[in-house]
Amino acid sequence: MAQPERAVLVRHPVAMAGIAITTASAIVFIALAVAMFVGLLDNPYAGLVVFVGLPAVFIMGLVLIPWGMRLQRRAIARGEGEADWPVVDFRQSRTRRVALAIASLTAINLIIMLVAGYGTLHWMESPQFCGQVCHEPMHPQFTAWQNSPHSNITCVQCHIGEGGEAFVHYKTAGMRQLFHVVTNSYPRPIPGVADMRPALETCGNCHWPGRSIGDRVRVLRTYADDETNTESATALTLHLGGPGTPGGRGIHWHANPNLRIEYVYTDADRQEIPWVRATRPDGSVEVWAAEGTSLDQAPDGTPRTMDCLDCHNVVAHRIAPSAEHAVDRAMAAGALPQTLPYVRREGVKLVQATYVSTDAARAAIDQGLRGFYKTQTGEIDSAALERAVSTLQTVYERNVFPSMNVTFGVYPDNLGHTTSQGCFRCHDGSKVARDGSSITADCESCHKMLDAVP
Repeated sequence: MAQPERAVLVRHPVAMAGIAITTASAIVFIALAVAMFVGLLDNPYAGLVVFVGLPAVFIMGLVLIPWGMRLQRRAIARGEGEADWPVVDFRQSRTRRVALAIASLTAINLIIMLVAGYGTLHWMESPQFCGQVCHEPMHPQFTAWQNSPHSNITCVQCHIGEGGEAFVHYKTAGMRQLFHVVTNSYPRPIPGVADMRPALETCGNCHWPGRSIGDRVRVLRTYADDETNTESATALTLHLGGPGTPGGRGIHWHANPNLRIEYVYTDADRQEIPWVRATRPDGSVEVWAAEGTSLDQAPDGTPRTMDCLDCHNVVAHRIAPSAEHAVDRAMAAGALPQTLPYVRREGVKLVQATYVSTDAARAAIDQGLRGFYKTQTGEIDSAALERAVSTLQTVYERNVFPSMNVTFGVYPDNLGHTTSQGCFRCHDGSKVARDGSSITADCESCHKMLDAVP
């Protein structure tokens, strides 16, 4: 009697729904798992759907089956739900046609689900999704990313790790961010310090921290506010170094995988660092602390282990540190014609002015630059003027976003020390070890000025 009773119990609609959900999710799980195995799904969101979402749906279906059986048992106890099911006779051609139609439509539905799921996964991992759909406040970062050397790297490759734990962490944060977007309560500007994974899990996929680079020459070009936009060039030999260089010194000494540098920061932008500890490859440990800070115990603040992102902190989302810096870079690249009199001075003045919107800025830059040259004597190259207007508008659009309160210098750039503390967060001579020595502030430990420009 038990077997017939169970057969009757599973006829409840809830139990049948559970069977259908369990079966469908199992089929989709197997199909997507195979797709991941052969390399069709190689993004983090695939793992979330396949190994978190679908098993959750599968379990929900399993729960519905006994629940429906219990409801059916109660219905039978009340004298309900005992009607037998209709007999399906496959000897009849009409029954076979209906069954074939149902099977065909089911297969088509599964294919649609798989294709839609595959497309959804790839759309959710796209920078367009991050920058334009759900994350409107990220427009400044999205714009900066589009014009960075890392524009071929998607957001999720750096901001989201592999596995379920990373998905839960970052998507929980995403739900909180979505709430802020819906309620229009997100900060303006968005904080510049992101909760990133260790750099070896992101940067390390392309950049090898154990590589010894040695020295590289870099030429920095700046321009004066005079009529000829006089150029000044500063040539530096950067001692990038690396683990294989003599003594293992140089800028990339900090990235040596056998070296561990820990520090404590006390502000949101990681600019105030009162305590540093280095554990060298030979196991020796040295601690430096600012005045009034104990060497033996880390002070209150946020501890962090140094990695690539402590110096390259805006590598994929660089907002120019100053209007002068942005205009000089455009002129050095040849985009802003140096032949136009006073174009550097007027360009800086126009792009650093305050405007209510990007459209207003574009119009003001156009009118302002053209208006200035109308007051000048002598012939003005109209093609050069057109290019200058377009370039200055682009400089503004890539660095200033009035609705988000983002402008030049709003995010500290730690790569150097000319526009923010950068290297001097630690290398300022104020952090002293137990023997009285300080973290070096000698400029030539990182670079050397050349007498002649190459």
